[in-house]
Amino acid sequence: MLRDNTVSPLRLGPLAVWPPVVLAPMAGVTNYAFRSLCREFGAGLYVSEMITARGYVRGNAFSRLLAGAVPGERPRSIQLYGTDPAELGEAARRLAADGTEHLDLNFGCPVPKVTRLGGGAAIPVRPRLMAALVRAAVRGAGGVPVTVKVRKGIDDDLLTFRDAGRVAEDEGAAAIGLHARTAAQLYSGDADWDAIAELKARVRIPVLGNGDVWEAADALRMMRTTGCDGVIVGRGCLGRPWLFAALAAAFEGREPPPPPRLGGVLAVMREHAARLVALFGPVSGVLQMRKWCTWYLVGFRGSAAASAALSRMRSLAEMEAICARLDPDEPYPDPAPRPARTGEGRRQRVHLPAGYLAARDDDAPPAGAEPSAAALSGG
Repeated sequence: MLRDNTVSPLRLGPLAVWPPVVLAPMAGVTNYAFRSLCREFGAGLYVSEMITARGYVRGNAFSRLLAGAVPGERPRSIQLYGTDPAELGEAARRLAADGTEHLDLNFGCPVPKVTRLGGGAAIPVRPRLMAALVRAAVRGAGGVPVTVKVRKGIDDDLLTFRDAGRVAEDEGAAAIGLHARTAAQLYSGDADWDAIAELKARVRIPVLGNGDVWEAADALRMMRTTGCDGVIVGRGCLGRPWLFAALAAAFEGREPPPPPRLGGVLAVMREHAARLVALFGPVSGVLQMRKWCTWYLVGFRGSAAASAALSRMRSLAEMEAICARLDPDEPYPDPAPRPARTGEGRRQRVHLPAGYLAARDDDAPPAGAEPSAAALSGG
């Protein structure tokens, strides 16, 4: 079996993650409603959507909701964003004291409203600042493992992943995850798995590969070709939480189960919608479900018309009425569709603060670089 002969559990401090599969933290996506669905399909590590250190420390209700403990969710894993070492360290301390078992630091966000203020993917441009942030989080977290998530760099002319790997290792991070695209690429083009292999050769801490894992076979191929210690799954699971069942089977050496017919997809959709409503309330929960309906139904006959109607729905009853018009026996599309996120298929020019590149040794926190988690969820 692959578990015995080829792949080992992912070791993050006291945690042993099997299979070595991590749900990518995605703003507006990996709240408890979706995480809990994914977890029911297969084991692994399921990271929350990002919360801001400042919001959490200051008692922001939305940040506290996203970071809240849920009975039975273990290991409890939270992605934390911060640009001030003092705030990041204090947030890590409080989250660890509250029972969080894994913290991931976001140094890869490519959203313009973040990078133009010196946050997200701009942080590794200044290695001393990144070092101060990782050091503060590791100290604050105590024995709770802290990992970092980065991109290759700003663009092809400013690659930062090599420095980021050195900083993560030197400052006590338990692992580093690399989304093998630049911030300029957003989600376009192919992920550069060679960069994952290079990072793995440079550091002693575990390396997690992220980018273009659409099927279970992609995860196995990434690990075999790059030598990475685990895979991070992002867009591949949007509207497809059963992908984690296929991943678990593949890593155990079993044949992955087939995807569900449309009736099975609709059943998962209903459950997902119910969990969103339970978490966010009947208005916000339904509004959040709208984008999910498009991801779940893409590739099925009549999905364009159904998705258009569902994008305007205002209640679960309305969702049921629209879905009742679809054929539950329709087989899953082959090949499986690839859901799109904002920025799909395009590149961007990454804007940094004025003078940012002239002071790469500066370790001062960038001013005003911490928007709210709610604002980032909308981006």
